[in-house]
Amino acid sequence: MTDPVLILCMKWGTLYGARDVNNLARGVRRHLARPHRFICFTDDPSGLHPGIEALPLPDLGLPPGSGDTRWQKLALFRRDLGGLEGTALFLDLDLVIVGPLDPFFHQPGDVCIIRDDDLFRPKRLRRIRRRRDRFLRMVGNTSVFRFRLGSHPEVLETYLEDPAAAAASYEHEQQMVSDILDRQGALTYWPRGWCVSFKNHCVGRGIGSYLRNPRCPKGARIVLFAGSPKMADVLAGKGGRWYRRIGNVDWLRRAWEGEGRRRR
Repeated sequence: MTDPVLILCMKWGTLYGARDVNNLARGVRRHLARPHRFICFTDDPSGLHPGIEALPLPDLGLPPGSGDTRWQKLALFRRDLGGLEGTALFLDLDLVIVGPLDPFFHQPGDVCIIRDDDLFRPKRLRRIRRRRDRFLRMVGNTSVFRFRLGSHPEVLETYLEDPAAAAASYEHEQQMVSDILDRQGALTYWPRGWCVSFKNHCVGRGIGSYLRNPRCPKGARIVLFAGSPKMADVLAGKGGRWYRRIGNVDWLRRAWEGEGRRRR
């Protein structure tokens, strides 16, 4: 029998609740055929469905009171992550699963990640600063990434050597993760189109958003909410702007809440 793969997520603070974790877990069950364990690292396990394994947030390794929660995800690269072993797919809570997840475990590569640029429209003016442009084209988005637990402890260890230097050199944790792994040749990217941006790939551009409702691109497996609008706003019928109408998103709501769930 195939060993179960691990699906990991994190929840701390009050921005996301148990319902978000439960909906994500249901989406995984619908779209992942192979055996798996769904694990949520959290500071508050109340309200999580019984099938979800709740574990304490992994220690980042900083003195009490000195941590920056923007870097919390780096704790996933601990040598020992709660005694867990094997291959894991990490998923952020602000995404909606719309297609099969099994291919994420078949894709070759050491650490597989979204190329952040794939979620946005081309930024041609950025090419003026060529070095900066090359760096940003390399950066991965850690909303969806696969890795083998304990295989790259140097990511967290580099941060802990000088957290202030890391904060000064990188805008956020995913830049640091990407830079370290890319230098080792360990970073690979999901095929373009597997993970898509709601506002850039589902919503029509300009007047196009008034001519049709948002729709899921063919071949997409995960819809993400990079920037604004946020997922909660879109599902609540908000998030529109004069230059971007949102419209009907029943397909997205069904994918998030599960088939058969009615809008409340």
